[in-house]
Amino acid sequence: MNHYMKESIDQFKEAHLNKARFLIKCPDQPGIVAAISEFLYNHDANIIASDQYTINPEGGQFFMRVEFECPDLNTKAATLEAEFQPIATQFDMDWKLLYVSQLKNMAIFVSNEPHCLLELLWEYQSGDLMANIALVISNHESSRETVEALGIPFYYIPANKSIRKEVEKKQLELMETYQIDFIILARYMQILTSDFVDKYKSQIINIHHSFLPAFVGAKPYERAYQRGVKMIGATSHYVTNDLDEGPIIEQDIGRVDHRDNSKDMKKIGQTIERTVLAKAVKWHLDDRIIVHDNKTIVF
Repeated sequence: MNHYMKESIDQFKEAHLNKARFLIKCPDQPGIVAAISEFLYNHDANIIASDQYTINPEGGQFFMRVEFECPDLNTKAATLEAEFQPIATQFDMDWKLLYVSQLKNMAIFVSNEPHCLLELLWEYQSGDLMANIALVISNHESSRETVEALGIPFYYIPANKSIRKEVEKKQLELMETYQIDFIILARYMQILTSDFVDKYKSQIINIHHSFLPAFVGAKPYERAYQRGVKMIGATSHYVTNDLDEGPIIEQDIGRVDHRDNSKDMKKIGQTIERTVLAKAVKWHLDDRIIVHDNKTIVF
């Protein structure tokens, strides 16, 4: 890690030492916002951002993200969590209390195309990706030099469907060793088993080189060219056991026309892929996403 990166991370941790976020999902009913606000007020906390959404005020699901600042948060954290539990029970909440200064440990999986990895590394170097990139795993050696130049551990683990379980055993051992919180598939062209996915539910972010649900699976640019599309896109989503059908986080598109062949489309698409993945990762790091069924609420 270079001096600028370390300085950016240290400054971020110091600036956000007393900040935390509630992420809440529960059945909608009167009194939820009032109870949370009163709880924070009684603990000398100041709300600095609050967003909420209800699917239906008549018995629908309610979602809320609250960011607050609380003096001496480190010493109060355990008390806050314990004393909030009765409120959570009262309203049947699925909730998390997340501390902003505690950076998440991130693993990046990549295959042979480095453009998404390079985008994340650039965001990391520039101080705009507030996470700890703990390691990079690849089934190709091509990105080793780039990754190790930043002091990030790089692990080459050959992979194919015939040795998938052995590969994932090694990968999961590394996830445990590095205490990984979430995983980015930065164009990692291997299918994960259900056992692996289940261990990181809503914690694996993939970038798909297509505007889902169109052109699911392999070679979407070739199929888009054959179909004569006028726009192409990319989709970032959480991984589930249904291929390319997990909850969508972010999407974007670019215009193309009859002059663009499949190679042109791929170049345009790669630019979109980079930005879409980076946005999704940042939103995850900022605790802006709540998964509900097979959709996301992004605040």
